[in-house]
Order: sequence, then structure tokens, then C-alpha cells
Amino acid sequence: VQLQASGGGLVQAGGSLRLSCAASGRTFSRYNMAWFREGPGKEREFVAYINRYSAYKYYVDSVKGRFTISRDDAKNTVYLQMNSLNPEDTAVYYCAASEVFGVDVEKYTYWGQGTLVTVSS
Repeated sequence: VQLQASGGGLVQAGGSLRLSCAASGRTFSRYNMAWFREGPGKEREFVAYINRYSAYKYYVDSVKGRFTISRDDAKNTVYLQMNSLNPEDTAVYYCAASEVFGVDVEKYTYWGQGTLVTVSS
């Protein structure tokens, strides 16, 4: 599956953005999906996860209550709604697909190209 992330941009602290990740192919619904991010000088870290049935979602503590992951299998798309953004959320955000559950980069087979989110103070 090929993934294409979009929706990044520059936003002021307290603002919102919605990231999208469009997948090619007919097998999108079989994959668990996640968002990761890589901040300046930091390693890539897990942000949010949604399983293939949208029945289970999981978030890193720092975004709980502010970010919401969702998916629309009819559109082969996964979303990340980000509210109450702060400068610490500045990063390149990547979507990824896996056949297993995990928060580790190594668990994910397919990756999008990344979309830059910059939050100004």
C-alpha cells in the first residue's frame, strides 16, 4: 500500500489542523494505521493508533484529549484531528500502516512521505 500524507502547515498556538493520509490499493481496510512524528533534533515517536475496525484507538499521553485519530475505509483515508496545538507539537508527521498492533517504528511496514506541522508561539 502507498501512503500520501497532507494537511500540514503553520498554525498559531491554540489552533487546530487536520492531517489526512490517503492510501492507494484495495487493501487499506486490512491495515492498522498510525501517526508518528519527528520533531527538530528528535527521534521519530508514536502519536496515535487506530485498528483496522476502528474499534480501538491509542494515543501517546502528550496528545490525549487534544488529538483524535479516525479512518474512512470507503475513502482509503486516515485522519488526525489536532486541537489545542502548542509549539512542542512542531514536527514532521508521518502516517504508517501495519498488520499488527504497535507503537514502535519497527512494527510498521508502509510509510507516507511526511507533512510538516509548525506551531508558532
